[in-house]
Amino acid sequence: GWAWSGRGIAPSIPLLPLPEFLTPARVPGVSSADGLFVTDYFTRTPRKLSPFRSFASIELFHFHIPEDTVIAVWNLITFKEQGGTFGDQCPDRSITVYFRSGAPSVINPLHTHFPRDTAVPGSFALTLTWTLPNRTTGVFNVTSPLPGDWFLAAHLPKDEGKISVKGLYEECQYLFQPQLIVQRLVNIAVLYPGYTTEQSMAPHNRSCLYKVFVPSYTSRVQVEVLRCRGAEGCPLWLRMRAKAPPLHNSTAMDCREHAPCQLGLDLPFWQHWYYVLVEKHPGVPGTLSFQVNVQLTDCSRPSLARPPFLPSSASMNMPHSFGSAGGLALGDSPLPASPNGTNHPVPIPTASTASGRCWPVRPTLRNELDTFSVHFYIFFGPNVSVPPDRPAVFVINLLPVLDSGGVLNLELRLNVSSLCGENVTVFGCLNHEVPLTSGDNTSVTCETEFLAGFLLSVNTTVSLSRLRIPYPQTGSWYLSLRSLCATEHGFEACTNVTAEVYLRAYLSPCINDCGIYGQCKLLRTNNYLYAACECKAGWSGWGCTDNSEAFSYGFQLLSTLLLCLSNVMFVPPVAIAIRSHYLLEAAVYIFTMFFSTFYHACDQPGIVVFCIMEYDVLQFCDFLGSLMSVWVTVIAMARLQPLIKQASSGREHVLYLLGAMLLSMALQMDRHGLWNLLGPSLFALGIMAIAWTARTIRRRHCYPPTWKRWAFYLCPGALIAAAAVLLYAFVETEENYFYIHSIWHLLIAGSVGFLLPPRAKPSRRLGPLPRRKGCGYQLCVNEQEELGLVDPAVASINSICTS
Repeated sequence: GWAWSGRGIAPSIPLLPLPEFLTPARVPGVSSADGLFVTDYFTRTPRKLSPFRSFASIELFHFHIPEDTVIAVWNLITFKEQGGTFGDQCPDRSITVYFRSGAPSVINPLHTHFPRDTAVPGSFALTLTWTLPNRTTGVFNVTSPLPGDWFLAAHLPKDEGKISVKGLYEECQYLFQPQLIVQRLVNIAVLYPGYTTEQSMAPHNRSCLYKVFVPSYTSRVQVEVLRCRGAEGCPLWLRMRAKAPPLHNSTAMDCREHAPCQLGLDLPFWQHWYYVLVEKHPGVPGTLSFQVNVQLTDCSRPSLARPPFLPSSASMNMPHSFGSAGGLALGDSPLPASPNGTNHPVPIPTASTASGRCWPVRPTLRNELDTFSVHFYIFFGPNVSVPPDRPAVFVINLLPVLDSGGVLNLELRLNVSSLCGENVTVFGCLNHEVPLTSGDNTSVTCETEFLAGFLLSVNTTVSLSRLRIPYPQTGSWYLSLRSLCATEHGFEACTNVTAEVYLRAYLSPCINDCGIYGQCKLLRTNNYLYAACECKAGWSGWGCTDNSEAFSYGFQLLSTLLLCLSNVMFVPPVAIAIRSHYLLEAAVYIFTMFFSTFYHACDQPGIVVFCIMEYDVLQFCDFLGSLMSVWVTVIAMARLQPLIKQASSGREHVLYLLGAMLLSMALQMDRHGLWNLLGPSLFALGIMAIAWTARTIRRRHCYPPTWKRWAFYLCPGALIAAAAVLLYAFVETEENYFYIHSIWHLLIAGSVGFLLPPRAKPSRRLGPLPRRKGCGYQLCVNEQEELGLVDPAVASINSICTS
């Protein structure tokens, strides 16, 4: 059967055919005659990938794999775009994809240092290479994947950090779209503890798959194959695995070499399914029949197994509904039947286990303060008494999906005064989904053959221990505290010494809030939230604690002074404008100098930062002042007042006000767009060109008419402005930003000083002329202003009035 789910595929991405290895005959574990295969399909919309700088720059994809999945295949599609079309000319850049079950991957492609006391969970990485000019595909398959949440993280390699102007050219975009195809089995036969299931395996079948639910407080799972008939010996393999069907490297037992054929696991995961695979050796003809029996040992009563009679699923703490070969739930029948045989209770022998007895688990109280800000309080805590003869066990429950995007923090602090002078060490084992309660009182490890955990220890020398787990897997985390006394021969059980430990457990968005050189950002992909650090001032690492490439304090101070003091170059244009009576232009230059200085003082990435206002206000005023400086300078160069006959000075001010309003609107829409700078500048240059052309046509002489004005002012000013624009658009990078942007300030301010036109002195008037009666007009031409002379004293030209 086929069950389609998830979002629709983008029209440009065709659905790939089902891979050949997804056919039921090729799936390991069980043949198609023993179960029904269902295929599910999931896809995500394509997203643009970014070069890696920190985890905040990656693209995260969230999938959910259902239970009883025998194979999962990710189809990874990547294609290029440039300007809305396929980017055939875009360079090939490698794409790295990370896979992890239960929580996002903790990646470190730049090989930076992690903060102290940080546990780094593992993940699988895959690098995609290009096979076609504009698209490529990759396949990643997992046999018998763990059910639940899976996360994919993808990014491009780190770039050179070039700062490009938005809209200057069409950038190459690399889009990534993952698709997931899963094939799962339905109606897997369920084994019931204490009952024997009879099974017949036909010649064309190679294996039989079962599952058994393990409730809480179970210390051992034991599966046994009995009464194997139909071949010499018992040519069967017995395999067992938690959460998913067994693999070739799962715990296995060869029944030909062991009689009776028993496979047991200590410290199984609580509240999970365990899958049992009975597989026939190759080349065995005929039909095999056998019996399968499962026994669960209750760790609260290690000498007894769980009772065989289970009237309802609640007595085993099972889910209320689950699939079985007969389609019945556990509570539907007191004696459930197998599809190929009958079940009957068997005697329950005394089960011995190396894990010994278990101890009561103390719950914690969950107090949610904010997103990824959760404190776990212990009843009658936070001080915990650890007796010498038994461990103290606590459980921390992390909610599915919601709590996996933060950092799990654990802190142990020993009260040395409670030791009474004894050399006591308190060990803490943090394990996922099952507590580690070893029967060996001198054991200090938190790992077994099938279980891995995190070890903490405190003593009189080191009384404080911390542990941080970024992106922890959700579910139950168990902390077991034990106190041991150090001797010459190692550790031994203490006598009559009860240690007191301060225990603190909490969730936080980032490690130490990313320190003073980082910012903790809350990110979202679809409906999944996660947090990550974004570092600055050359600092790097997961918690912004790697200072291998960090900026020194002297460099930070120097860069801040360069960016701020370079704005002093606006003082000469202000003086020139005031001297020439361009008071409005001088006010704009002062506004630009002030806000550019304090914007760059607030925009610094390090600790040399000074903000007089909110950052957004300073940025807006800096961008507005820069564009207004260009606008008023070019409008002043156009000299519109003398061109418009009988015009007052208010006509020119209308353009200033209109430019301020339009520039404010444009900056509110997009502050980094190319046309926000080019649009007003080109429009002002067009007005100036029209004004100069009109004067040239009327005067029949090039305007400005003097070669000195062109050679010593206009041409140098235009070249300086062009050099500033080229540096800003093509040379500026993150590494040279402090120097290039300071030069940009110097060049722009210098060009304004050259381009600002001189103000002509008012000429002497001869008095009003008698006006003729009738129609006529009076034209007054200020020849001194028309020539655009820098120094009006070089020539004595009077105003000429004609009627």
